[in-house]
Amino acid sequence: MTRTMKDLVADANTRVETISPDEANTMAAGGGLILDVREPGELETVGSIAGALNVPRGILETRADSSLDTAEAELVDRRGSAPILVLCAAGGRAALAADTLRDMGYDAKVIQGGIAGWKSAGLPVEK
Repeated sequence: MTRTMKDLVADANTRVETISPDEANTMAAGGGLILDVREPGELETVGSIAGALNVPRGILETRADSSLDTAEAELVDRRGSAPILVLCAAGGRAALAADTLRDMGYDAKVIQGGIAGWKSAGLPVEK
């Protein structure tokens, strides 16, 4: 059986928690980390969230593994101590990323609706 990305995202969504943009904003203010897994070009054209860490989905594992020289300290230092609040454009990549992070021992949650949901909630975005 061939699986599509839609299938993979649906499976990931059964294992990860989704939170509202408002909840994510509150959690980030309390020490949680917003992890934006979009590509850099998307940040430039659509905007970004102040203080969010950008690690594109395609290289996430290399930045979340503390045993590698490429590990991102801002991310790995929060493993086991603070939630990682994952954001993409609409939620698909974020679900896959959060599921991967969960497997790696992180408390990862998906921000519902991605950056579009963030904007719809009236939360600030930088250009």
